[in-house]
This record gives sequence, C-alpha cells and structure tokens, in this order.
Amino acid sequence: MARTLIVTLTAALALVTAGCGSSEEWPVRFLVFGDPEEISAYRQVVADFEEETGDDVELVEASDRSDLIARLSTSIAGGAPPDVFLMNYRYYAQFAARGAIEPVTDRFEGSDSFDREDFYSIALDAFRWRGEQLCVPQNISSLVVYYNRDLFAKYGVPEPKDDWTWNEMVGNAASLTRSANGAPIVAGDPDSGGATAAVYGLGVEASIIRVAPFVWSNGAELVDDESKPTRFTLNTPDAQEALRGFLDLRLAYGVIPSDVEVEAQDDETRFANGGLAMLLSSRRSTPLFRTITEFDWDVAPLPRWSERAGILHSDAFCITAASERKNTAWDFVEYALGPEGQVTLAESGRTVPSLIEVSRSEAFLDPTKPPTRANVFLDGIPSIRVLPIVSTWPEIEDATEPILENGLYLGQPATEVAERIDRVTRPLFARGETP
Repeated sequence: MARTLIVTLTAALALVTAGCGSSEEWPVRFLVFGDPEEISAYRQVVADFEEETGDDVELVEASDRSDLIARLSTSIAGGAPPDVFLMNYRYYAQFAARGAIEPVTDRFEGSDSFDREDFYSIALDAFRWRGEQLCVPQNISSLVVYYNRDLFAKYGVPEPKDDWTWNEMVGNAASLTRSANGAPIVAGDPDSGGATAAVYGLGVEASIIRVAPFVWSNGAELVDDESKPTRFTLNTPDAQEALRGFLDLRLAYGVIPSDVEVEAQDDETRFANGGLAMLLSSRRSTPLFRTITEFDWDVAPLPRWSERAGILHSDAFCITAASERKNTAWDFVEYALGPEGQVTLAESGRTVPSLIEVSRSEAFLDPTKPPTRANVFLDGIPSIRVLPIVSTWPEIEDATEPILENGLYLGQPATEVAERIDRVTRPLFARGETP
C-alpha cells in the first residue's frame, strides 16, 4: 500500500510540475536518510546554501536505507525522481546500470571549489562507472573497534594498541565477557556454571562486510576477479582460516551475544548501555556514543590476521539523470562538498570528511570530543579496500547474511558456509553489471 501511494504521489507531482511552467520554479529535492545528528547537519548545509545562493533545496528524509532505495526506485519509475540523493557505493551500481545517474565528470573537473587531488582517491574511484565520475563522495570511513575504556580498566585488560592482532582481540574479548557479579565466563568451561553474560567482550554483525577485511588481512581474496567478479572465493585455505575464526566467535569463544539477545537489543544499544566491551563499527556510531555519560570510550584500529586491511565505507552525492534542475543541483552538491559544507558535516560527528584538508582539521579531529583517537580513522585509510562494484551487490549482501548468521549462531562449518554462499550468489553475480 505504501509503495502504491508513493507512485501515485510522484506521478501527481510530475503532472503538477508539467502544468506549472519552468522547473526552475521548483526547489532542488535532496533525498537522504541518517541519524538525527546527521540530518540536523544536512539541514544546516541546506540553510547555509539557500542563504548564500538564494536557491531553494527541499530535504526529503527517508526513514532508513531501504526506504531511501525504495523511494528512489519508485520515483525514477514514476518520472519524478529527486534531483540529488546520497548513497553508499555498495548500492549505487543498480541505478548506474539503468542510466539513472547523471555523470558529473565535466562539472567535477571544472569546479572552482575543489580539485580531484583534494579528495581521498579510493573514495572517488569507488564512484567511477565506465570512465565517468557518477557521484562525488561526501565521506570516507574505515571499520574500527569501539571500546569501553572503563571496562578495560576495571578488569585489568590493556587497551588496544595501534597495531594489534585478531588473536589479541579475541583474547581481550574473552577476558571481558563477564557475568552480573563480574565473574569471567569461559565458553565450554563447566566451572562457569552456565551463567549468562551481563557483559560481552565483542559485538559484530554477521555480514559479508564484516568478514571481508579479515579475509583480506589473512592474505586471501574475497572474489575471483575484483573488476569482473563471478563468484566468492571463501573456500581457499587462507579465506577459510579467517572465516572459521569469525564463525567461532559465538559458540567456540562465547564472546558475542546470541542471535536472540541481539534481536532483543542491538549491538549499538548494548554498547551504549555498558553491555559490550568492544564493537566493530564505522564512524556512523560516533554521534550516538557521544551521548554516553556513564563511561569513557574510544576507538582502536581493526586488528589484523597477518597484514593490515580495512574496508571502505563511503556515501556520495549523486544527481539523477532525469533531474530538471541539474545546474542548481550541482551547485548544491559543490557547496556541500566544499570546505564550508564539509566542516558542518564533520562537526556532526557522523562523517570522516572526504576532503583531505578538512579530515585533518579540528572540525574532525576535535580533541574536546570523543573519540580521542580519531586519527585511527585516518591512519587506516591506506589499507582500505573496496568491495566489488556490481549492480546486484545489494542482493548478494542480502543472500549471504542468513547463511553467515547460521554459521555464526548455529556453529555450521566454515566449509559448508562458503559452499552455500557460493551456490546462492553465483547466479546473482552472473546477472550483475560492472563498471
């Protein structure tokens, strides 16, 4: 019913637009989703842009990523898409393959506000499609480990170093998994008395984007061909070792909550409430954790298996091909990506700026706001890698998630998990289009 209503409204909007003369009478529509702090920052960028230029921008807020993709899809089909939208590089290829995104190569190269060299190249390149710059990244983030400093101190566990290993992380997580009375809980140890953990050592989601950096770190590849992938390669010895270690976190090590516990309370909330000692997440968790007053927290780099490896998290501004206000839309994108817009967004705490200069400024590295080790996000950029850019990637992620969940929470063997992922996703890779 909701999707039908969206189509009806967008079709009606198209008719109204057609009957009212020039599209310049209408504001640029900017579709975005985010946490309250992030949305507040976008509203400020919009207000500053309107004041400086006199042009109007309408912020269209989706409830979450799924809602944004659904709105974008239906509005494109209905002929009345937003002019600008913000999207992660893992999802934009489905729209690029349909020709729904306007290339901005010429506008970008001719900009007076910034040069290509001003941006982190890995984020820019993630949004290149068949020789064109389709979207321009607003942020760049690596996966990091958020940790509760008070719990580390309470139980005498050394805080994570700038260079630490997977085994050290698991060992710390085991030391920090405690019952309500503070007693250690050891998986498979009868002396633990079957106690339920009040604090778990680690929180991590069962997803391919959490597994990938550890596969890379162990010297293995995630897919058979990064530019033209046809299948996952999780069955190789090095990939199997990393996958097995990941899947052992629940039943073998007992350091992460069960699926039932995660359903009752997600990992971010559990960490904020003091029930997780460590959490693997990107910069997106920072605004929520800045509201914590009960304990001190910080971030550490992702641990390594053998070599350092990270995974790109990046969202970009894209202009729809069907936009009737492309010039003004680009003006807004250019402003939001310029120093003023990037500073406003950085100060929200949510984003690691894609502009190198702003990322190294106090707007991002503000010593008065946690995390104090904010440089961890920047130090990890050289070892970041990009997931395959393929139009069916959202379907691939969705298909792998339940298989990884069964492996993690039910203890299914890594060999079986890899085989099932391969079998289910090969047809999805075959249907996908790549840059």
